[in-house]
Amino acid sequence: MTTKASERLGLLPPYLFAAIDAAKKAAIDKGADIISLGVGDPDLPTPPHIIAAGQAAMAKPANHQYPFGAGLMAFRQAIARWYKSRFNVELDPANEIYSLIGSKDGLTHLPLAFMNPGDTAIVPEPAYPAYNASILLAGGRTHYVPLLEKNNFLPDLAAIPSDVLSTAKLFYLNYPSNPLSVTAPRSFYESVVRLAREHGFLVVHDAAYSEMYYDAPPVSFLQIPGAKDVGIEFHSCSKTYNMTGWRVGWVCGNSDAVRILGRLKDNFDSGVFQAVQEAAVAALSGPQECVAEMRRIYRERRDLFVPKLRDLGWQVINPPATFYVWAHTPTGFTSAQTAERLLNEAHIVCTPGNGFGPSGEGYVRFALTVPTQRLQVALDRMGRMKW
Repeated sequence: MTTKASERLGLLPPYLFAAIDAAKKAAIDKGADIISLGVGDPDLPTPPHIIAAGQAAMAKPANHQYPFGAGLMAFRQAIARWYKSRFNVELDPANEIYSLIGSKDGLTHLPLAFMNPGDTAIVPEPAYPAYNASILLAGGRTHYVPLLEKNNFLPDLAAIPSDVLSTAKLFYLNYPSNPLSVTAPRSFYESVVRLAREHGFLVVHDAAYSEMYYDAPPVSFLQIPGAKDVGIEFHSCSKTYNMTGWRVGWVCGNSDAVRILGRLKDNFDSGVFQAVQEAAVAALSGPQECVAEMRRIYRERRDLFVPKLRDLGWQVINPPATFYVWAHTPTGFTSAQTAERLLNEAHIVCTPGNGFGPSGEGYVRFALTVPTQRLQVALDRMGRMKW
């Protein structure tokens, strides 16, 4: 029997967060008191009213069967109401929304639905590694566009070669950004819509962190006039309601694009467990004070961590959104070297910036997913390090 991986799988680099988890586990096995600021998984609990709704839904025999692929109409209607309330965006629940097993599910299946072997997708980087991995698995090519601090971490649209724009099938965007923690202004999205109309690519906006903000609420791509003609937006309950393990999200926007992705998924999986969908309805339609409390807690952590990190001599970007801190590495150290020293000398896990793309070299990402007391311990340990 041959148990050799396919050549396609061999195209993939090691998954960044699996490597981080392995290093963390090895340190714990040696008895280290690890403070994990690596993977972006909320430490806050799912709000009680959402858990209660999920528990009640699990008791219904009808929810124990295969779910309908596009999702319960009640779930899609709740998404449409939420988009109208939050963004003033009108969505047709029947044709412009499709349920996902977390937004990663849709984002990683997307290239298989829209790209032929040899086709190009435009990916601004540093970026979530799953974008490039799924493009490679579909036989596509990734054209990276650097996100630079001097440009406020927005892609320089004018610098993208015209032949790339005219042949690209997909153009990925992610604001608020993982790992950069920045937001994008309405004017930027307007430029992207004009560019998409001119060249014919599909805009793919990953908006998973839209509710993790500290200043002005971020803009949805779909708020821009004409956006639904050229693009789709991915969202989920994972970060907004601390539901990463529940695996429930959606894609919305252009009806043709939603239908095409849904056709692929109909052949790949059986949809989102209906009890989880009912819990998501409770999340989206219920009281939203829990979201404001989530923001308050992460703001408190940010306001502790960033100033004290700067006091230690680190150059840090104060994040207007997400629960990440994107920091320059100490002078003379690469991203990997910085992450390794933090793990070995301070027992702190962070993510090396180069794992998100070439432009991430010279940075590391910290996730503020531990209580303030543990953040203070991390800062104390970092203060004892000599760079």
